[in-house]
Amino acid sequence: MQGRALLPFAVALLAGIGQALAIAAPWDGRPQWALQLLSLGVLAWLVQRRPAPRRAFLLGWAFATAWLTATFWWLFISMHTYGGLPAVLAVIAVVGLAAFLSLYYAAATALFAAVAARGGRWSAVAFAALWCLAELLRVTVFTGFPWGEAGYAHVDGPLAGYAPWIGVHGMSFVAALVAAAAAGIARQRVAAAVGAFALLLGLGLPLAGEFGASAGRVAVTLLQGNIPQDEKFEPGSGIPLALDWYGSQLREATTTLVVAPETAVPMLPQQLPEGYLADVTRRYSAGSQAALIGIPLGNMGEGYTNSVIGMKPGSGPAYRYDKHHLVPFGEFIPPLFRWFTEMMNIPLGDFDRGTVGQPSFDWSGQRLAPNICYEDLFGEELGQRFRNPATAPTVFVNVSNIGWFGDTIAIDQHLQISRVRALEFERPMLRATNTGATVIIDHRGKVTHALQRYTRGVLVGDVEGRNGITPYAWWVARLGLWPLWLLFGAIAALALRRRGRAGPAP
Repeated sequence: MQGRALLPFAVALLAGIGQALAIAAPWDGRPQWALQLLSLGVLAWLVQRRPAPRRAFLLGWAFATAWLTATFWWLFISMHTYGGLPAVLAVIAVVGLAAFLSLYYAAATALFAAVAARGGRWSAVAFAALWCLAELLRVTVFTGFPWGEAGYAHVDGPLAGYAPWIGVHGMSFVAALVAAAAAGIARQRVAAAVGAFALLLGLGLPLAGEFGASAGRVAVTLLQGNIPQDEKFEPGSGIPLALDWYGSQLREATTTLVVAPETAVPMLPQQLPEGYLADVTRRYSAGSQAALIGIPLGNMGEGYTNSVIGMKPGSGPAYRYDKHHLVPFGEFIPPLFRWFTEMMNIPLGDFDRGTVGQPSFDWSGQRLAPNICYEDLFGEELGQRFRNPATAPTVFVNVSNIGWFGDTIAIDQHLQISRVRALEFERPMLRATNTGATVIIDHRGKVTHALQRYTRGVLVGDVEGRNGITPYAWWVARLGLWPLWLLFGAIAALALRRRGRAGPAP
């Protein structure tokens, strides 16, 4: 009897792992949209069987803890392998983070269990709204860590057509709606399943259109140094290797634009060998080429930033972009947690923040908008650059160092995130990374050029910039995520109010 009582929790755990695999499958790195719908549908089916809210809370918590742990388990590598945190503490930290974030989804399933007890044709909508309110909480609370959201599994699926209209969070809502309806939450179960897939196939595909026009093409060189992470900031190994290799590639590149990844230059300017930065600047001060280079700026006394500098011909001021959305523990220390970061060896671990919506780098008829590492998770922040179509970016440029997480599925997960950003804004994305994935993504979210991962090499290709504003870019630039908060909140409130009026289920 006890085994039968625990069976739903085992199923929820397996379904949660399935959702993690759907974001980027470990066997080929590709997203699996059908698996995502199946996985979330299993959870919806478990909850629609009308367990008590407390039991539904535990089912949702088990599903989400398994999902998030299996999604970002690679944080263990950054904390233990490279940060020096004892393995046991690193495991506790990863699972603890997943378990904490899972409380949002546990609360959503508990509230839904209360709504589902009355049944009704709008139950699937209530499930989707509550689930996505939990997603929005994960985006915003405690600086936000929305890695592995369900919508990223659909970059190659029928729901991709929704991206330029409602963004990844809207895609997650439609996916949750389809999964819940297909699980038979509505009273007319067969009709609900048919209607859900009609919504999926009938609306998503035709929505995929183009809202802009070409802004011309630019030849680019993307540099991938493959500097070992455990040597990257070591003065006797990684630092001289990085300075020599990136320096030579910046001198020898022949394309119109050259991009070096996050902290390609791994030292503050005043720590560099005399004349190093001046020589690179002089190289791009004349001619027909420009460069974007990842480098920390500032000093230890007054503070420093994780930055990108832009060099191009002309006498104007040098371009600078400072990272705004910093990684907790890796780039800034949350209040009361200095004791935790002091247990790890993370260089340059307390950066200052840049502002949201910084100007683009104008070059060769393009407006190039840098973002650093996981900043491309936050489409609502990238969207702030689209308020004025005349100054909106024509190309996104992501510089990253995923080497912190080893040769793991984190590389593929981040690639799918960048691809969805390209779909939302209909902008190409250049990705220059230390170890991969160094790629060129077009405005349709397709990878057109790619460099082999964990190799030291140069990717040369061309990118087509784009003008125009997608519906998503228009409203997120002006309203942020408030339309989604209000929509999902209103649906959830109406569902709970209806249950309250109806009284307890017979």
